[in-house]
Amino acid sequence: MISSKKEEKMLDLRKIKIITWKDLLEVRQNKSVVTSMIIVPLIFVVVIPLIMLITATQTGSAEAFNDPDLQVMFANVPDSIGSQLEGMNDVQVMISLMLGYLFAPMFLILPLMLSASIAAESFAGERERKTLEGLLYTSASDAELFIGKALSAFLPSVLITWAAFILYIIILNTVGYPVFGRIWFPFPTWYALMFWVTPALSALAVGATVLISAKAQTFMSAYQTSGSLVLLVLGLFAGQATGVVYLSTWVGMIVGLVFWLAAGVLVFLAIQGFNRKALLLQKAH
Repeated sequence: MISSKKEEKMLDLRKIKIITWKDLLEVRQNKSVVTSMIIVPLIFVVVIPLIMLITATQTGSAEAFNDPDLQVMFANVPDSIGSQLEGMNDVQVMISLMLGYLFAPMFLILPLMLSASIAAESFAGERERKTLEGLLYTSASDAELFIGKALSAFLPSVLITWAAFILYIIILNTVGYPVFGRIWFPFPTWYALMFWVTPALSALAVGATVLISAKAQTFMSAYQTSGSLVLLVLGLFAGQATGVVYLSTWVGMIVGLVFWLAAGVLVFLAIQGFNRKALLLQKAH
């Protein structure tokens, strides 16, 4: 009797995998989600860096970056970051600070947007397509349904962000080689951002979007509401731009820890609130 109860409580990984794969296939059919998964990374990883690097290489000077607000940021760079810029000329310093540090928080928009859009499609999208009832009547438990759907948003967003990071490294070192004469990127801060903060933000976005999608009737309403999470990243960007805070490795670790704790709370609440009977009743209303 005891063993049978334990077996009932154990998660069926095969069912979770099937649900995850099913949702990933359905995401491919949503053109708005697929478009955002392609266009947004290209803008952040290719377009913006190329414009800045080409401007610097063509002019051969740092005058293009002589903005008063940027100068405030550069003047307040902490010693831990300044030591990594020793031996660089003005152009190299400006590029390093702009693309290596100031731009770092903006890169974190990728896991937030991707997770939110896929999670909204996975949860609210089911209701909008009127396929929710059939899914909720499957033999999978509530926990298996939730985990399968959550993974369908979490895994792609993290993997796409990591792939974008690799492309960002290639572009910065290739196009920036005439200026630096060597491989100069990434800085240590980025490892904490990519492998600690990025998964935390993805989990945070999934948890928040699931809670929002429980009441949202359409994909767009869920996605637009969860999009407010971008304010977290914009806050980090504003903090660096004004010299209030700099994303050093230790700051990145602390920020990531805060995001993980917040994500844990939201995911816990989402799991507690994920109930197929409640969703069916809500759907009926």
